This record gives sequence, structure tokens and C-alpha cells, in this order.
Amino acid sequence: MSNRLDIGIVGAGVGGLAAAITLARHGHAVTVYEQAGRFARVGADINLTPNAVHALDGLGASVGQAIRRAGARPTFRISRDWDTGRETSRLGMSDVAEARYGAPQITIHRADLLAALTEAFPAQRVRFGARMRSLVQRGGVVELGFEDGSSAQHQVVVGADGIHSRVRAALFGEEKPRFTGVVSFRAVVPTERVRDVPEIEAFTKWWGPNPQSQIVTFPLNQGRDTFVFATTGQDSWHEESWTSEGDVNELREVYRDFHPDARKLLDACETVLKSALYERDPLPRWSVGCVTLLGDACHPMLPFMAQGACQAVEDAVVLGRAIGGLVAAAEVPAALRAYEDTRRERTAQIQLGSRGNQWMKGPGNADWLYGYDAWHAPLEPAAATA
Repeated sequence: MSNRLDIGIVGAGVGGLAAAITLARHGHAVTVYEQAGRFARVGADINLTPNAVHALDGLGASVGQAIRRAGARPTFRISRDWDTGRETSRLGMSDVAEARYGAPQITIHRADLLAALTEAFPAQRVRFGARMRSLVQRGGVVELGFEDGSSAQHQVVVGADGIHSRVRAALFGEEKPRFTGVVSFRAVVPTERVRDVPEIEAFTKWWGPNPQSQIVTFPLNQGRDTFVFATTGQDSWHEESWTSEGDVNELREVYRDFHPDARKLLDACETVLKSALYERDPLPRWSVGCVTLLGDACHPMLPFMAQGACQAVEDAVVLGRAIGGLVAAAEVPAALRAYEDTRRERTAQIQLGSRGNQWMKGPGNADWLYGYDAWHAPLEPAAATA
């Protein structure tokens, strides 16, 4: 394509790579900048709800096939009371969700999802060890400066660099994320050790006595492992890192009054990570000129609706639809505004809903969330269609 756009994406996470694939498929020249030295098997789970799986399927058959091979398909989404074990809501997932929403729920290790995405985007177009230092726009050109002294120029830049986004800071100024007063515990246990827990193949949320307290479990690695995610209130966080080695005895003590089936899961944990949960308020705007944001860079959210990575993938698809067909750099600012206008209300609703932590505690309709089709949702009028 002789008139293709030159696009730089800062951040090679889930949203950044999904955007890179979408834009490259439109023929644009895409370079991804990642501060890490290489992809590594870090992080833990990602819960891909049907809206995200449907969006990922549109990136190509290889992506959809890879996440299905590596992930697990929970049978149901179940809510239970923390002390009595009483079931308060149940949604059919797996084949039921696939029939209703066009895709199942898939729970997968973050590294396996990244591997599926990197297979669909040329490795030579990812520049590792590139930590952004500066961003300047002049005359329709965006210049990125990096800590190693190098620089690069692009017609469009996308900040997909997470809650600590340097692109966001360059656009709107420095702002620290806010500690929520909630910490989480994360562990992975072999499923064989917890086979006697009822419906271990489901996604189950044990709702605690307050909105800060809960235990969530679901299958990983094709069901061979079970992921345990638990949260509780804590007044402050003094660790240098947001994540540190936790104490399994502390984990068990915090939830000692939960139902015996929930405690069985915690008893099976041999190691645990403890993390602080941070958030920001919804941004009133995401774009300036030829630069925009996606994912946690513009709408970091608590994990209580399992939508952090899912919304980043939706962003990537809608962004690709908004600017994918453009050939003139002069059209970019209007298209980026249309992209954010299309996405901002939905992501703000999910941000605030995650903060409130009442999603599907009781019976409810999940269609507005799980049934969203990023490939065909109406775009704002200024957006160019795919």
C-alpha cells in the first residue's frame, strides 16, 4: 500500500499486540516498542470472557485456535455466599456461551495469550528494551525518544503501556494511580489436589461479607490447574513492588470463616503472591492530535468484572476499524476522536461497575457485557469503517 500510515505502538501487552495485528492487516507499517528485554512467562491468569474471545477470533484463525488449545473453558459462572455456600447466580458458559454470544469463555495464562498474538505479528517489528522517555508532536509527525538515546518518528502513536503509561503522562501530565485499600492473593494449584471441591471446572466466585472480600477460582491450562484469586481490605501498602511473595498462612487466616469448600482450595495452596490493587478515574479524553491510548493506559479497572484485558482487546479492534482504512495522515485526529467516542462510555461503565463489585452477585443479564461485538458495534460518524 503506497499510502499506508506509519504507526508506532508503545507497549507489547495484550492490547498493544492486538492493535498491531489489526492495523498491520490493513496494510499499515506498524512497529511495537516494548520496555522489557524479551517476552517472558510472567503474570498469571487472564479470564477472557466471550466478548474478548469473539474479538480475538477476528484477528485470524491462528489466534482463536491457539487460545483454545492452551486455555480452559469453564462450564458455568457461579456465585456463592461466602459462609453458607448458597448459590446466588449461575450462567451457562462453554457451549452455552458460544451459542449465545458466538464465543466461549476461555481462561488462560497470560503468557499463552501473548504467544498466540506474537505468532500473528512479525517478531522483527517488535523492538525490545525500548523504554519511552519523551513524546513530541510537530506538524503531523510524532517523535518518540527512548532512554537509550535513540528516537523514532511515526504518523500515529498508540499508548498501550499500561497503568503507568508514559504516553498518557506525555499527553495529560503525571498522575499517580490510587491504592484502593484492597489487596489480592494469587495462587495456582494442580486440579487433582482439589477434585473433591464441587464443580471445580466452573468459574466460581465466593462473595465475602463485604465488597472487598471474595475468593474466585477457575480452571487453567486445559483444566490441569486451578487458579485461586482472593481479595481483602487492607489499610495501606508499603512494599516497593505492587506484587510480592505472600504467606499462605496469612491467606488461610484471612478467610478462615469461609465455607469449607472454599477453604479446601486455600489449604491446597503451597505458595502465593500478594498484590496491591490500584485504579484511576475514567479519563474525559484519550487522544491528542495523532496520539491515542488504549487499555490500562486510559481505563485501568479493578478485576472484579474480569474486563481489564478484555476491554483492551475491544479497544484494539475498534481502533483498527476507525483508522484501518485511512491513507491520509490529515484524517487521523478525527478518526482517533471517533475511536475514543465510540469506546469511552462503555469502558467507563465497566470501570465504575468493577469498583462497585456487585456484578452478577445475584441473577442478572450479562448480554450487554458478554454480547458486545467489537467488530460490528456502531462507530461514531467520523470513524472510517473497515
